[in-house]
Amino acid sequence: MNAQNEENETFEKQRSSSSSPPPPKFHLRQPLTLPTTASPSRFVFLVRSARSLLHLKQIHAHLLRLSLLSGASPAAAAILAASAPLRCIPYVLSLFHHLPFPPPSPHLFNALIRALSDSSLPAAALSYLAFMLSSGLRPGRLAFPFGFRSAAALRSSESAATLHSAAAKSGLDLDPFVRTSLADAYGKLGSHEFALKVFDETPLWHLSSNVLIWNVAIAVSCRFECIGKARKLFDEMPERNVASWNSMIDGFMKVGDLESAVELFEKMPEKNVVSWTTMLAGFSRNKDNERALSMFESMLEEGMRPNNFTVSAAVASCAKIGVLNVGVRIHDYIKRSGLREDGPIGTALVDMYSKCGKVELASQVFDRMKEIDIETWTAMIMGWAVHGCWKEALQCFEDMKCSCIKPDEGAFLAILVACSHAGKVDKGLEYFDSMKSRYQIEPGIKHYTCIVDMYGRAGMVNEALEFLNSMPIEPDYVLWGALLSACRANKNVKIAELAAERLLRLRPLHTGSQVFISNMYAGAGMWDDVENVRTSLKKNNQSKVPGWSYIEVEGKAYYFLAGDQSHPSWSEIYTKLEELVAQAKKEGYEPDMEWVLHDIEEEDKRGSLRCHSEKLALAFGLMKTVEEEIRIVKNLRVCGDCHSLMKFSSRIYNKVIVLRDNKRFHRFKDGECSCRDYW
Repeated sequence: MNAQNEENETFEKQRSSSSSPPPPKFHLRQPLTLPTTASPSRFVFLVRSARSLLHLKQIHAHLLRLSLLSGASPAAAAILAASAPLRCIPYVLSLFHHLPFPPPSPHLFNALIRALSDSSLPAAALSYLAFMLSSGLRPGRLAFPFGFRSAAALRSSESAATLHSAAAKSGLDLDPFVRTSLADAYGKLGSHEFALKVFDETPLWHLSSNVLIWNVAIAVSCRFECIGKARKLFDEMPERNVASWNSMIDGFMKVGDLESAVELFEKMPEKNVVSWTTMLAGFSRNKDNERALSMFESMLEEGMRPNNFTVSAAVASCAKIGVLNVGVRIHDYIKRSGLREDGPIGTALVDMYSKCGKVELASQVFDRMKEIDIETWTAMIMGWAVHGCWKEALQCFEDMKCSCIKPDEGAFLAILVACSHAGKVDKGLEYFDSMKSRYQIEPGIKHYTCIVDMYGRAGMVNEALEFLNSMPIEPDYVLWGALLSACRANKNVKIAELAAERLLRLRPLHTGSQVFISNMYAGAGMWDDVENVRTSLKKNNQSKVPGWSYIEVEGKAYYFLAGDQSHPSWSEIYTKLEELVAQAKKEGYEPDMEWVLHDIEEEDKRGSLRCHSEKLALAFGLMKTVEEEIRIVKNLRVCGDCHSLMKFSSRIYNKVIVLRDNKRFHRFKDGECSCRDYW
């Protein structure tokens, strides 16, 4: 018991010291002033003050000179504990294995297991825990929690169950720290029934004083969308801390109950940065990006300093809806706050600038980054790809490989998109084949879909169908949809009917497939078939997803639906559009009636084309924007007639028009588009 009490006291001291202000930093090359007397506490303090491996080695050498280093030395345990933040695991492992008599104590094992776990070496942590148990030593209350965490990191349910048994045999399974870690590990391993069983079997005296295990039970319930169970636990808690509220808010966000999350957030007695970040990320995840950005602004107004995750989520929201001005303001805040343009923030900025039509700025951020991981490379490659800059995308992909970073599924998808948008079929097939032959990466459904799309864009519909039929995996509805889209572009009614039939078999109520086939029939003048499809749509109460376009003017967002008359200036907008069309006709523009999907009179067809949402956004932008560039975001693929009018408009008004649809970017300038009409 004395040893256990001593261990508990040491742990509490470590916890209290970790929250105290950090000791002053030493210059890396400045030798330490080492004590000349045998004072273990002085050496422990010095170890915790060390800021480099050089300092640790100096202390180690002095301990050896004074014969103060052994398996029971507090200073040895302190050196092991310091290894994780200083990233010197090989050095301390050598120290551990060469300690003089007596052999390492349980306390020393605990320190090493924790250091290995904190250093993201879960397999090594479990190995030394097993070594400790086989040596006949009794693990303390600190060894098991880090063992459970390592088992969860390795996705090893068997290791967690073995440690659970060992903890029970040691009489430590009811220790608050151990039991909470056990429930958390089961939850992270996907065994939420076991996690909640651990909670349910915890004695009442334990539950009344351990808020952490309540938080784990709530988090596990939310993770598996048992929101009713989570709310019941939340209401029954004897006490709550800020983490309790954060977990419950996150749970509501995950199931899409935004209003309940907002209600809890407003009731919180105390909010921290995690609270704000949870709300912001939750809005973004539920596609309510305007509220996410509003939450970020409110956070700053409240004086709360965002962390890297908060800023990354805010930048990601800008990317999703294409609000460049807001993204630039957040980027300015990042610079002023001294946050680094690396890691998640740098990747989010690259993605944001790419998706807001400024791929050159994305490239500048990318070039300034010091630490570039596979996600950042992928974001940059995809940025070039959707802007039609296939040469830059391919060069970026090759540069990534030269940087000794192995491409993954996401990077290959990005390079296939680049080849698809550029019509580089042979190059795309070469990259696709190399996934498995050179990198042992099994292509997923998205990669196969990209190849079908690539064939379709190149007019090779028969090859696309042949490729689809030869796939080793079962095509899903997205893949059949890609083939259907290719048929629409190439007017192949026969294969379109096959694709639509297969798509409807997988998704009987899928509106898009029926609308696509209706479009095909309309393009071929088969109006009886068009009417049959639309009768089926009406019978099933189905309707086409409405098209909308978004434009940002003077920092404010404006949305337009097809045929929209809700804007206060709608009359002026339509007048401006009429003026634009009239001027474009003088330059040679003719409305493309192929994109009208109804068997209606010629004059009505022209009116239908005129009401497309991107045209209304363009007219509004021409009315209100004095800048050289107009940026529009559309939720659907731009139609051929709107694409044609945008080209004429860029020359008539001497504007750069950047249109982002759900497939790619179109940059119109001087009557030409960056896609070179290959889209």
